[in-house]
Amino acid sequence: MLRRLALRDFVIVRELEVEPGAGFTVLTGETGAGKSILIDALQLALGSRGDAGVVREGAPRADISAEFDAPASLAQWLAEVGFEADEAAAVRLLLRRVIDAQGKSRAWINGSAATVAQLREAGEHLVDIHGQHAWQSLTRSASVRALLDDFARIDAAPLAAAWSCWKAAGDALADARGRQADLEGERERLAWQLGEIDQLAPGDHEWDAINADHSRLANAQALIDAAQAALAMISETDENADALLGRAADALSAVAAHDAQLGDVAGVLQGAQAQLQDAAHTLAGYLHRTEPDPEQLRVLDERLSAWIALARRYRRPPQELPALRAQWRGELKALDAATDLAALEAALEAASVAYRAEAKKLTQARRAAAPQLSASVTQAMQQLGMAGGRFEVALNAADAPQSFGMESAEFLVAGHAGSTPRPLAKVASGGELSRIALAIAVTTSQSANEREAAGTLIFDEIDAGIGGAVAEVVGRLMRQLGQSRQVLAVTHLAQVAASADHHYVVSKLAEGSGAVSTLHAVNGEARVTEIARMLGGQRLSSTGLAHAQEMLSTAAVGPAAGRKRP
Repeated sequence: MLRRLALRDFVIVRELEVEPGAGFTVLTGETGAGKSILIDALQLALGSRGDAGVVREGAPRADISAEFDAPASLAQWLAEVGFEADEAAAVRLLLRRVIDAQGKSRAWINGSAATVAQLREAGEHLVDIHGQHAWQSLTRSASVRALLDDFARIDAAPLAAAWSCWKAAGDALADARGRQADLEGERERLAWQLGEIDQLAPGDHEWDAINADHSRLANAQALIDAAQAALAMISETDENADALLGRAADALSAVAAHDAQLGDVAGVLQGAQAQLQDAAHTLAGYLHRTEPDPEQLRVLDERLSAWIALARRYRRPPQELPALRAQWRGELKALDAATDLAALEAALEAASVAYRAEAKKLTQARRAAAPQLSASVTQAMQQLGMAGGRFEVALNAADAPQSFGMESAEFLVAGHAGSTPRPLAKVASGGELSRIALAIAVTTSQSANEREAAGTLIFDEIDAGIGGAVAEVVGRLMRQLGQSRQVLAVTHLAQVAASADHHYVVSKLAEGSGAVSTLHAVNGEARVTEIARMLGGQRLSSTGLAHAQEMLSTAAVGPAAGRKRP
């Protein structure tokens, strides 16, 4: 539900703020006063296109803010895109749009920078707007189908996913057939390369290991000589390190009783002697195990040469050969799949069967819902001055399967009894078109899924071309909608205005060489005066005022009294 709308420097509005409240709210005013400015501003806050022309003359920028109750259907999206900044954001949703005098636009959601596309996406969960030319969208098959699916609570997402899979499978098969020769040649080349590298069979960590082994064998004699020399100096010569350390430790131990410090040094020397003995033991073992191995060195030379030669051929560092091998195996597997026409044909058939099964379910659901929607709109038409009129939802087989299903949809209308239903686009009367659009809007809004439907409905002079008793019905229907949804209507009909729970008047005042638009709520005598103006123009008479008072009194005790608030 829209809680607050604030405008600054928008078209001819200097500054304006409105809190429409629950139920049914109307905006009225003289022609040219700017009744639809609020709706235009709200649409900008919801992501519609805007340019520098919306900035009030002489102002640097136009600023529009709209605060809503955040619906449950929007909670997951808000969390995913990171706009739920605090606990308050989980309850309220603030959309803001600024357009400067150069036409540059900026947007925010809950105080965080957003794109216009994100405003539009949020707006789809918040508001449904029906303009006075709403019937024009109802001549398009896609709009008709969307309305029918919403009425029937059909989820078309699984069908769209099945269509995508079917199309992808078809594209893969067509691509494989068209590139069969190229793919086969590429496969053979890749298989030959993989066979060559498989002969080497490079291990994941082998390159480092064989380099280490090669270095050790290539320097085997130098390693042996160094180990022997070290072992001799530690323990095998007459004045070896082990013996010298032992004598030094013994000398200090003999006098340690007279000075404890020398006893500590003796301990250190004894520890060093133990380490030397461990080192001698290790060197002896090393010399026992190590000897030159020309044959193994030759094998490692050949292995290293093979690695280097293959790496040079494919212009890769030697250590990357194992990864290259794994890469080629994956590519070959993919090429095998791409050249397996039988498998691709089977995948296409399976995707086709899945799509058609899903499409059949949607077709059945649409064919079941179409008569129900037809009957509901037909019933609404009888109340809107089209007695005997008939409304039909026609489902026709599509020329070919589509992402939306196997049928197209079209609205057919007979304006009066005895006439044949014709496509809505061919209905000549503008008044009839507006009333039919209103009947469809009211019917589909009443049937909308309460959890998923937008909480706010806006009717922007959709009642153009009607009056009298029909206008009273329109007001009653909108008042009825206000029982469960917030309804805002821009109207020129007194009968509609009298049915509203809240009434705002838009006025245009001269200011310097220009004009500004203002908005104020009317109640009591002020509202009676506005209704009387709408009935009879600027010259108010006692009769007109009495008629206005009677209309308001009748509406107040009408069938919508005691309504449930959203």
